[in-house]
Amino acid sequence: MSINTSVVGFKPPDEKWKEMKAIWDACDKVGVEIPKGVYEFFNGCEPDEVGVEVDIENTPCCSKYRPEMKTGFEIDITKLPEDVKIIRFVNSY
Repeated sequence: MSINTSVVGFKPPDEKWKEMKAIWDACDKVGVEIPKGVYEFFNGCEPDEVGVEVDIENTPCCSKYRPEMKTGFEIDITKLPEDVKIIRFVNSY
């Protein structure tokens, strides 16, 4: 079995996020398709309560860390997008 690690950033919920989440929840409740714009706002994922997911793995703030027999990520917080307040590291098997 191998482990895969990824890293994403999150912008905290704002008024736009709350509006989009309300639309998502209303559609989900009545069983209708989520509108394309709402679906894209949440990057095709169910809304996360910590905010909007931002890809930081493929940006200048993130680099792979691979010394001998180890693997991971280094995040240069000075290069993070200004509105990203949470960084999540995810391990999957």
